[in-house]
Amino acid sequence: MATPSATTTAPTDAAAGRRPRPWWLRAVAALLCGALPALAFPAPSLWWTAYVSLVPWLLLLRTAPTNRRAALEGWLGGIGFMVAVHHWLLPSLHVFLVVLAALLGALWAPWGPLVRTLLGGAPGARRCLAALALVPSGWLMVELIRSWEQLGGPWGLLGAGQWQVPPALRLASLGGVWLVSLVIVGVNTALAQLTALRRARPVAVAALLVCALTVTAVEYAAPVPRPGGSTRIAIVQPGPDGGPGARLARSEALTRQLAGRGVRLVVWGESSLTRDPADDPALSGKLAALSRSTGADLLVGVDAPRAGRPGVHKSAVLVGPDGPTGDRYAKMRLVPFGEAIPARPLLGWATSVGKAAATDRMRGTHQVVMDLPAAHGLPIGPLVCFETAFPDMSRSLAADGARMLVAQSSTSSFQDSWAPAQHASLGALRAAETWRPMVHATLTGISAVYGPRGEPVGERLSTDRSAAAVYDVPLAHGTSPYTRLGDWPVYAAVVALILAGAPVAVRRIRLRRSARARR
Repeated sequence: MATPSATTTAPTDAAAGRRPRPWWLRAVAALLCGALPALAFPAPSLWWTAYVSLVPWLLLLRTAPTNRRAALEGWLGGIGFMVAVHHWLLPSLHVFLVVLAALLGALWAPWGPLVRTLLGGAPGARRCLAALALVPSGWLMVELIRSWEQLGGPWGLLGAGQWQVPPALRLASLGGVWLVSLVIVGVNTALAQLTALRRARPVAVAALLVCALTVTAVEYAAPVPRPGGSTRIAIVQPGPDGGPGARLARSEALTRQLAGRGVRLVVWGESSLTRDPADDPALSGKLAALSRSTGADLLVGVDAPRAGRPGVHKSAVLVGPDGPTGDRYAKMRLVPFGEAIPARPLLGWATSVGKAAATDRMRGTHQVVMDLPAAHGLPIGPLVCFETAFPDMSRSLAADGARMLVAQSSTSSFQDSWAPAQHASLGALRAAETWRPMVHATLTGISAVYGPRGEPVGERLSTDRSAAAVYDVPLAHGTSPYTRLGDWPVYAAVVALILAGAPVAVRRIRLRRSARARR
């Protein structure tokens, strides 16, 4: 598939007989247009807006007078998107959030000229078809690059806003959140064509029909997990009041209330312990007694140094009736600036303008699947905090035999923001992608449980709750297509961009050689 030459231009306001708009007006419009997709995410959770929210940005980019201006407006829109989705970080990062948004927003700069080249002017059917494939592919490349842990991780991927939409969750089971993002951008591209390009309307209508039929076919014909029984677990959410000592006492009291309720696993949140039970016999004894009284294993979160070992890990530690079982998982992917500052010698100044990490946490080396003795050896895959944003981590745990995913988290620093709801929503995507139920346990809310298709199970514990909640979690047999096939939508997007870009690159090389020969 070949795209038109980069020299293709969109008609300017002057060419159309209108007075050119001030450049700053378009710049402000780009910032606002880029922010619109944030409405699909919690807390607003207006999921349907995702399918139209990119249209204003696309229409703006297609009318940019030059590719350089399109790149600028792509960058500004990226800044607007990053600030809107991550605005709850302002109390912690202050002005540094704007710096980060400016750096990451630059990833959308190449997407701007791509949109202008494919949608600008009066494209024919061939270019319209190319746009339907390449505009979503270009967006997916942006999501892929910014998903690197050191750049902030895959928080706010466009498809993640569809966590409560069953057809979207079915798509995720086939191609992960990446496939959902592709479909969303494809629908927006078709709607932009339908709105602004008269010659493209037949192609746009056909594309929308194909998309609707495909999603319907997936909903009714795609494979689904086979029921595999259930297990009873409990989440202990102590709430936001008090320091580490009060939190531990409250967690103990809530756990004791679970005695006699048939629970097989009790999950505490991230950093629920500031002492390591492996080094504290008294604490180990308390936890073992809780395990014996409830008949359940305890999965606790430890944020503490270990005797004779350097640094501090954030760990998930399994405790049974005899104390720690020896199963533990150390967090591998650390929150940039919150738990470790990338390139600290260069960016360490962030600690002076916000609540960035004064010292770096240590990084775990490998993922772990734990077997629960109290649940007849049920294998679980632990994750810590923002690791639930990474599709590859839950997919790896499912491939390694985990039948249930368990995430421990704490968003207490952002209690009254969008963050707790955004974080809790990620569990639905990870469950649907892997056909493995997901338990999302936090210290201060929102805690939630999702079944193997991403469906909610039981009550959500909001940020104003201090409670122990019991859930009968449905299990499943089978391996999802996404677990087997991996990130194939990403690979398809890369191939599409290469196939489209190669002829253009070859043509430019030939033109340059011809120009040199004429000299």
